[in-house]
Amino acid sequence: MPTTIVNGVDLYYECHGKGQPLMLIAGLASDSQSWQPIVEELSQHYLVILPDNRGTGRTKPQDVETSIQQIADDCIALLGHLQLPSATLLGHSMGGFAALDCAIRYPAHVSKLILVGTSAVNSDRNNNLFRDWVSYLKSGMDTERWFRNVFYWIFSRRFFENSETLNDALRFAIEYPYPQSDTAFAKQVNAIEEFDCREQLPGIKAKTLIISGQEDLLFPPKDSARVLQAIPSTSVCLIADAAHSIHMESPTTFTDCVLHFLSDG
Repeated sequence: MPTTIVNGVDLYYECHGKGQPLMLIAGLASDSQSWQPIVEELSQHYLVILPDNRGTGRTKPQDVETSIQQIADDCIALLGHLQLPSATLLGHSMGGFAALDCAIRYPAHVSKLILVGTSAVNSDRNNNLFRDWVSYLKSGMDTERWFRNVFYWIFSRRFFENSETLNDALRFAIEYPYPQSDTAFAKQVNAIEEFDCREQLPGIKAKTLIISGQEDLLFPPKDSARVLQAIPSTSVCLIADAAHSIHMESPTTFTDCVLHFLSDG
């Protein structure tokens, strides 16, 4: 799979399918492989572009300086490398922050915007929680216990009712061959805490879809909708029986929401 040098990093990315470009921007501690449950379906309709954000996966070096703006710059630079004038940007959680920043600073390059389990600013509770996750990593917490702690926040109650699914997810996370370093994770956490684009939302021109999981603890749907509906052209898709990792828990419903939005003018 290809890489390209952008803004001082060797950016790893994948492209699947063909058609109008759709770039998926992953969240905290996630990379291109986090989209596996939905890539096959989306790539039957669109050219799906999956970058490993700086600080994750196969993008090098991992411990590079990181801000939301730099992640956004990398995404726009990747479009330039691919000779694509614009794309729909779909961002999950921290990736939603980056997608918003692209829409604010690079409006000509963003045809539509899909914001998943995110907002325009992180809450004080989340900032404290994420800093705790950094501390647990640095303390040498057992890897399985650390991921379990994260899973309690990002998956729904229904997810934990299936022990096989839970164990498979833990095994994938623990055995993943391109793990994020503790330093890179901490830099992403700092980037999230520093970002706040609420004042710029009314100036966003892109037609926008907000997707929320009904059980999302990190970005509760009512809070996200209240903030993000300051964007002039928005619609909302609320997915029941899903929490923060919506595309992993409810991939079919998720892709249905995305495809309906993208086919609607």
